[in-house]
Amino acid sequence: MFTFNPLGYASRSVTLGRRQFLGAAAAAVAVLPASRLWADASSAGAIPDSLDAVGASGQPVTLTASDIKDLRASLRGPLLLVRDQAYDQVRRVWNGAFDRHPALIARCTGAADVVQAVNFARTHALLSAVRGGGHSISGQSACDGGLMIDLALMKDIQLDSAHQTAKVQSGVLLGELDAKSQSVGLITPLGTASDTGIAGLTLGGGQGRLMRKFGLSCDNVRAFEIVTANGKLLKVSAEENPDLYWGLRGGGGNFGVVTNFEYQLHPLNHQVLAGVMMYPFSQARSILSALLDFAAHAPDELYLTGGPVSVAPTPNNTGPGAATPPGRYVAIEAVYSGDLSKGERILEPLAKFGKPVAGKITAKNYVDAQNGFTGASPPALPPGLGVYVKSGFVNTFSDNLLGEILRAFESGPEWLDSIGFGLCAGAVARIKPEATAYWNRAAQWDLLLAGVWSDHSQDQHNAAVLHDLWKVFEPFTQGYYVNTEPSADEQRLRATYGDNYPRLVQLKNKYDPTNLFHLNANIKPTAPA
Repeated sequence: MFTFNPLGYASRSVTLGRRQFLGAAAAAVAVLPASRLWADASSAGAIPDSLDAVGASGQPVTLTASDIKDLRASLRGPLLLVRDQAYDQVRRVWNGAFDRHPALIARCTGAADVVQAVNFARTHALLSAVRGGGHSISGQSACDGGLMIDLALMKDIQLDSAHQTAKVQSGVLLGELDAKSQSVGLITPLGTASDTGIAGLTLGGGQGRLMRKFGLSCDNVRAFEIVTANGKLLKVSAEENPDLYWGLRGGGGNFGVVTNFEYQLHPLNHQVLAGVMMYPFSQARSILSALLDFAAHAPDELYLTGGPVSVAPTPNNTGPGAATPPGRYVAIEAVYSGDLSKGERILEPLAKFGKPVAGKITAKNYVDAQNGFTGASPPALPPGLGVYVKSGFVNTFSDNLLGEILRAFESGPEWLDSIGFGLCAGAVARIKPEATAYWNRAAQWDLLLAGVWSDHSQDQHNAAVLHDLWKVFEPFTQGYYVNTEPSADEQRLRATYGDNYPRLVQLKNKYDPTNLFHLNANIKPTAPA
């Protein structure tokens, strides 16, 4: 079965499992065995006399029964402890590499619940994670021993067709918003996997199949509603709290919990040309060189990705990818969102790259195009697999870089899923870097290395292998797409945010001076004088 990695490249599927390489918070909770954390909870739903938890800086925190009862009473949604029936399902995120156990899960039903959860986290200095759609490639939507603020129940979508806007709560998934907006012939640019949450996607920028035509997801947000670290619910737009409006467009989850987004919608009431072509890996250099030449003249309506991929046998192998034998291939995905007759002429050169072994580009509705090669929903890898991703923006794609990609893929481990690159530019590049927090607008390509596996005894080892493998690509890149990997060192963050970095630090000092929200591509506040 073919699937797609987070940027839409064709990739391999493997059997279900879970992975993780643990960060500092997990190391801190290691001194608190899971069997002790809730030892006093005698039955499902029971509140223990005390609850050992982990603080924001990794320190032990003890919550009393009264503390927990007060929080539970203040919420409209449920507050889950480890022995509650839904706890084990809700705590999990899509990336099975991160098997984390929060002490508490606040299942918020609206902004009022988020205010209560944030106030509780701040008052008790708790390690805090925010879970929107729960895709969480970076794993930072969950935490060990802290508070998970879960937004998955917040699913309201309000369309205003006359004004071409959509007000969307933070638990909505990409596919849900696509389907709703397409039902009235409208769309906003989102990501490439329909089971991704719109919140984390948008706050980190939001790359997708329409970004070259309509810009990033964050470029299409007219207003936000956010609960900041002090528990205040703020309206944010170009007119209200404009400094925060700037920072939320690409600055990630650094400044609070966004509860609502207002998106600009665009007309898209016709089919698109979309599909993936799979070629023999033996032709990789010539095909990918041709793709790079072709992309230099691509119109804004054309989305392109390409690169070497692995295909593995899986149970229940169905769909167009079933006919492709296991092995290594070159994949090219194209989505053309303009006039179909014009698009057919534009895409004609793809037929001259080589003879594909599978796949085709056909007319289909946009929701099906968002479901990738198989057309199945959801199209991405099934939840529970171990996934590790590194990415970097590329301004000039050289022959040397292409050679390194092919060498790395040939010598990489069998669970190396793909080394793909997606075309950026277009409408993304026509916005000045300083206009929003998202800085790398001049990048031509986004390079992405992805590994996928099912044996979770190898989680930390596999993460280390890919971390080292990425080192050869680092000199070719400048910064990275913050939605794809855990927090980077400050040098990598500064390359990501460029001249915008000092301004982001100022915003962090203003809205989250204690760094309550640090499970993200973290902008650290400066220490008080």
